[in-house]
Amino acid sequence: MATDEAPSGNSPRARTAWRRIRRVVAFVLFVLVVDVLVLPQLAGTREALRLLGRIQPAWVVLGIVLEALAILCYAELTRSLLPRATRPSLGTVFRIDLSTLGVSHVVPGGSAVGAGLGYDLLVRSGVSGPNAVFALGAQSVGSAVVLNVLLWLGLLVSIPTHGFDPLYTTAAVVGSLLLAVFAAAVVSLTSGEQRTAHVLRAVTRPLPFVHEDAVSRLVSQFATRLRYLGSDWRLLARAVGWAVANWLLDLASLGVFLAAFGHVVPLNDLLVAYALANVLGAIPITPGGLGIIEGVLIPTLVGFGTPRGVALLGVASWRLFNFWVPIPVGAGAYLSLRVRDARAVPAADSLADLAERAEVGAERPRQWAARVGIGRFARAPRPRPDGSDPPSQP
Repeated sequence: MATDEAPSGNSPRARTAWRRIRRVVAFVLFVLVVDVLVLPQLAGTREALRLLGRIQPAWVVLGIVLEALAILCYAELTRSLLPRATRPSLGTVFRIDLSTLGVSHVVPGGSAVGAGLGYDLLVRSGVSGPNAVFALGAQSVGSAVVLNVLLWLGLLVSIPTHGFDPLYTTAAVVGSLLLAVFAAAVVSLTSGEQRTAHVLRAVTRPLPFVHEDAVSRLVSQFATRLRYLGSDWRLLARAVGWAVANWLLDLASLGVFLAAFGHVVPLNDLLVAYALANVLGAIPITPGGLGIIEGVLIPTLVGFGTPRGVALLGVASWRLFNFWVPIPVGAGAYLSLRVRDARAVPAADSLADLAERAEVGAERPRQWAARVGIGRFARAPRPRPDGSDPPSQP
């Protein structure tokens, strides 16, 4: 029976919650110290102190505001891809995206974990499962496509000016593969829906945890949503506009943090360095591209003429609000959503669920299939002939 009283702090559930939370917090704090305190020391203690003494607080405040607006635009992108009838409020989607950002910044390949959390929270907010899957997938892929287009535009100007760099090849290959897969998926779903469904049925038929008829229904729903998105040019332009605004505001935040230390980076140089770092940082090796983005962004900015100390401190300051701050803020956003959904759920239990997602990592294929509605146990199993209950899903 449900109760409004929270379990005592000595209950096994509470102890497990705080153990998980402590492990996640310890890991986050360790890497935070390295990223924010150790990394700037590479610029030299005296140089770092000199630059910190010249920092312009107004620019720092502006950089924080721009970063918050970038996340707000990402929430608007999510909303634009959801049906109007079941679209949650901007405040709700903003907190959902903050929650997914926080989780995705804690584990390698965190985008998969964040997507699972985002799906659950959207469904709790009244969005149907297929619409939530489509919105999250289109949001992620569409945003990545926009980033790669921005990179290509920057390279068209940068290569004649600064020459060629081997990193450009790596980023171009990654971006080209993404664009090719995206184009193939759109064409196959909109122009060859039946053929795509037939192929996916054949591929998933041997899988013991996937229901092939559910796969066909999911393909049909995705194709319908894609055709609707492509036929409504205003909706498509709005979604692309929010994706572009998200990246450009984040880019502007980086530029402002660099300017706070006394150096203004030319727009095209900033765009190339930023897009290059984020394209390579999207490879699921570390949480949120941690270390990869910094490792690409700082030397690229230095190569474009930014003083090394400014590049180190500017990037570290930007990443503090781009990467680190969304972790505790996302945890708070998640708690606010859970309290709204079920006021009897204790905060420790809610944080335990969030910490468990971060600790365990991406869900197994069987769990994913059940969640999106294509698992064999997605529907209630039929009772046995003898009247006994069927076994529960493992």
